[in-house]
Amino acid sequence: MQAFGKDSAVGFIGLGVMGKGMAQCLLRAGHVLHVHARRDDAAQPLVQAGARRAGSAGDLGRDCKLVFLCLSDDAAVEEVLFGPSGLAQGLAAGSCVVDTSTIAATSARAFAQRLAAQGVVLLDAPVSGGQQGAEAGTLACMIGGPAEAVQACRETMGAFCKTITHVGDVGAGQTVKSCNQIAVAGAMLGVADAIALARSQGVDPAVMRDVLLGGTARSFVLEKHGPRIIEGEFKPGFRARLMRKDLRIALATARAGGAALQGAPVAERLVSELCDGGRAEWDWAAVGLLVQEKGGR
Repeated sequence: MQAFGKDSAVGFIGLGVMGKGMAQCLLRAGHVLHVHARRDDAAQPLVQAGARRAGSAGDLGRDCKLVFLCLSDDAAVEEVLFGPSGLAQGLAAGSCVVDTSTIAATSARAFAQRLAAQGVVLLDAPVSGGQQGAEAGTLACMIGGPAEAVQACRETMGAFCKTITHVGDVGAGQTVKSCNQIAVAGAMLGVADAIALARSQGVDPAVMRDVLLGGTARSFVLEKHGPRIIEGEFKPGFRARLMRKDLRIALATARAGGAALQGAPVAERLVSELCDGGRAEWDWAAVGLLVQEKGGR
C-alpha cells in the first residue's frame, strides 16, 4: 500500500469532542479534508475552515481512499460502515479505514474481515490524550493491523498524534486501549482514596498532592485530575458514561480471554454508580467526589 500524502483526499466521520479536534489538526496540516456529520452544528465549523461536507458516509467513501472514524461505540461504527448509505458502499479496493473509536477488539476484527472482502483495510487505532490532546495534535495512538497499512497512514496521522505505536494485528490496538483504561482507572481510585484520607484527617489535600507529586506517587492522574477532585470541578473532559463503556469493554475482553482482573471491576462499579446517579455527563474524575460522599464528606 502506497503512503497517503497531502495530495490524497482524507475523510473524517465522527466530529464530537475528540473527532472535531483531530479533524481540525488535519486541516491545519494542509490536508484536503472531507467530513460527514448528521448535525449541521458539528460540521459547519470545519466547513468554514475549509473542509468539504459529504452528504452521506457512502459519498465520502467515494471521494476518499483514507477515512478516519471517531465514534461513540461498536454500534455506531457498524452503522457508519455498513448501514444504509454506509461507508463500505463507496470505498474502492485499496482504501483504508482508520478507526480511532474505542470499541471491542472482537468487533474491530469482525469489521476488518467484512471490509477485507472488498479489498479495504481497517486499522483499529484508538487514541489516548483527551480533548486537549486532540486539539493540540499530541494524542498517543495504539494501532493494530497490517504493518504496510500502518506505515502508509503514519504521516497523515502525525497531524493529530505525537506517538503512533504499531502493537500487532487488528484488535491489538483495542486491547492495548483497554489496558490503558484499566491502568488509568486504578490510578484514579488511588488518587481519590488519598484525597479522601487527607481530608478525613484534617490535612489540606492540595498540600498533600504537592508532596506526592515530588515522590514515587507522582502520576498523570494525580497531576491532571487531582485538582479537579480537590476543587470539585467536573466539567468534561472525558465523560463518565464513556469511561463506563470503556471499562465494560475491558472487562468483557478479560472474561473472554480468561484474565481475572481485580481492580477494574471496582472501578467499573463506582463509575456506573456515578452514571446511575445522574452524573453520566460529568467528567469521570467525579469518582473522587463519590468516594468522599461514601465517607460522609
